[in-house]
Amino acid sequence: MLHLDIMKGMTVQPVSLSQTPDAALKHYFGYERFRPGQQHIIEAALQNRDVLAIMPTGGGKSLCFQLPALLKPGLTVVVSPLIALMQDQVEALQSNGIGATFINSSLTLEQMRERQQQILSGQIKLLYIAPERLFQERFSAFLDTVQQRIGLAGFAIDEAHCVSEWGHDFRPEYRDLRRLRHQYASTPMIALTATATERVRQDILTQLELREPFVHVASFNRANLYYEVRPKRKQSYTELLALIRQVDGGSGIVYCLSRRRVDELTVRLQEDGISVLPYHAGLGDEERSRNQTRFVRDDVQVMVATVAFGMGINKLDVRFVVHYDLPRNLEGYYQEAGRAGRDGEPAQCLMFFSYADIRTVDYLIDQKPDPDEQRIARQQLRQIIDYAEGSDCRRTIQMGYFGEHFPGNCGNCDNCLHPQPTEDWTIEAQKFLSCVARCEERFGMAHIIDVLRGSKNKKVLQYGHDRLSTHGIGRDRTVDQWRALGRSLLHQGLLSETTDGYPVLKLNPQSWEILRKQRQVHIVVPKNLVDDQPEMSQSRVEAELLFQRLRSLRKRLADEQAVPPYVIFADSSLRLMAQLMPQTLEAFGSISGVGQRKLERYGQAFVQEIRAYCEEQGIAIAPNSPSITDTAAVNPLSSSAADPPLLARTHFFTLDLHQQGFSPEQIAEARNLKTRTVIEHLSLLLEAGRAVDVDALVPPDRQTAIDALIQSVGDFSLRAVREASGDRFSYDEIRLVRSLCRYRQRSAPAAPE
Repeated sequence: MLHLDIMKGMTVQPVSLSQTPDAALKHYFGYERFRPGQQHIIEAALQNRDVLAIMPTGGGKSLCFQLPALLKPGLTVVVSPLIALMQDQVEALQSNGIGATFINSSLTLEQMRERQQQILSGQIKLLYIAPERLFQERFSAFLDTVQQRIGLAGFAIDEAHCVSEWGHDFRPEYRDLRRLRHQYASTPMIALTATATERVRQDILTQLELREPFVHVASFNRANLYYEVRPKRKQSYTELLALIRQVDGGSGIVYCLSRRRVDELTVRLQEDGISVLPYHAGLGDEERSRNQTRFVRDDVQVMVATVAFGMGINKLDVRFVVHYDLPRNLEGYYQEAGRAGRDGEPAQCLMFFSYADIRTVDYLIDQKPDPDEQRIARQQLRQIIDYAEGSDCRRTIQMGYFGEHFPGNCGNCDNCLHPQPTEDWTIEAQKFLSCVARCEERFGMAHIIDVLRGSKNKKVLQYGHDRLSTHGIGRDRTVDQWRALGRSLLHQGLLSETTDGYPVLKLNPQSWEILRKQRQVHIVVPKNLVDDQPEMSQSRVEAELLFQRLRSLRKRLADEQAVPPYVIFADSSLRLMAQLMPQTLEAFGSISGVGQRKLERYGQAFVQEIRAYCEEQGIAIAPNSPSITDTAAVNPLSSSAADPPLLARTHFFTLDLHQQGFSPEQIAEARNLKTRTVIEHLSLLLEAGRAVDVDALVPPDRQTAIDALIQSVGDFSLRAVREASGDRFSYDEIRLVRSLCRYRQRSAPAAPE
């Protein structure tokens, strides 16, 4: 790893403590004027007051503690969570001739001692340190020496939201920072973060024990950012590729939930000519650091990353941020998307949304050991889903989450640029809010909707809410319609909700204006919620859940046969099964992609799975399902040619060794894999059209014979081909030739109509 050896060959500007903030701003940083809010924060810091500063990404938080550090005697200690963040800020300060350094695990013992000596000799004004090191015995003793010799000017707690368990990036080690108040009682403290709800702000104040602090909360509106949410579909990768090419070389970040998705997208983008690198916790420290440095220095255009990447990265010209998977919460999304356009120039923030991602996030939540953390995380997940599905101005939803009112019509989000028709739902809103009031503001949205729709479930009867005047007054609207109304009331600030993991609805002054007929309510009623299609949204959720069950069944069958899952049925066929729910073999046989052989071989298993699901969910489906001609209209993609397989970096490692002349057995030994796994890699590479030397794996005469068998028997079952050959050929040979056949078939020009 590259270490910064500061003060060598570098001239440090002398610090004049008599300079005014304006003069120091120009002298050290080259700026003529402060950004909004900066001057008030700096003046409070110079008065040795505790400070809490909430400023959006790109708002200039760092200057708020860096400039006072230069104008005050002594050393300012900056607590920072990431090594990369420390290096980035220290390098920027050094480039301005300012004495700054960091001490962390990337340094040798000799380097640490050298930097400590520079601090004690007064050459350093800002020291960056991780919270874990702050209270280590040796460092704590060193800090006491600093206080005695040159004095401590203050502590700056960067990314202060990490202090709070209600924040999106809680770090337990940050909780210990309250010890600073007891060990260095007279030393002022400034806490800074880009994102914090009211609850998080209060938690920061409490945990750090800030005394009569100056609190500055800037507007969360990033007017230069365009926000958009799109459904994640088969063609989403094509849309991502088009966006990257559209920005014409501008830098961008693509966020994914998993390391695997990061690697897959990275390889695919590289193969499509995009300059891109990955970033996730599975890479070594040195590789992560190197990739990040190359991105910051514009050596590569795009970084595909998990959320481990980006905190505090000082790259101003990011032109787009894409969330290829659903973010875990709205606060994290705001901060990650906010890494775009920090230079104030226009930038795009795009999120792809699918119900499948919800289960992935839910699984990650299950890994949290603390039940309270799980509860909070699930409420935060519900909020990001509401944002993705919401039809109100994206800024109204975002800023309302942080307690800031925004009137809507921002003109720079998908919902405002392409608005859907609104309807006057004032009467329905009065019913909804009246029900909240009559339930004594003690329940969440699901219970309120149950009461409105006249449910007599156990909870409604337990509290006697079946005797309320609002019980059953909303039977004329569906569950989804009431949920859309409730969501819109929350987004518009016309209703409040607790944020402690138990989302309880609360009336606010705007709610009472609606109840007193002093305010009207207009909401977008999505097309899937209009009266002639009342249950479409629920059907889509049911279809998605069934689709996942059918995928699991397909995977089990594929594993039994040692074949890729798509050989059994393509995703497009599974989606049709999930949409149409055929419960007889006859109906199942009409699904696009179900031929006679597959009907005979797999029909019973899939029909039983569909029936079981319908019984569990209480779904009554007519025994006859639409015919093939009907299903074509439901899913126009079902007849399209299969896409090439998505390759990951592991496949290309195998390809590289193969092209160097290694046999599958040698590759398996070198990579600590099974030979069967190497053959699967080579098969996928062949099917994707990569340069695999098939002749070195299967003699040409055997290829010809296997090809003829595949044309006769079909390619859906390796076993069927092998049996037809009289066991002349191995499964590996058949698999490789089949992949070659599929590539040739997909690449062949279409026959003229």
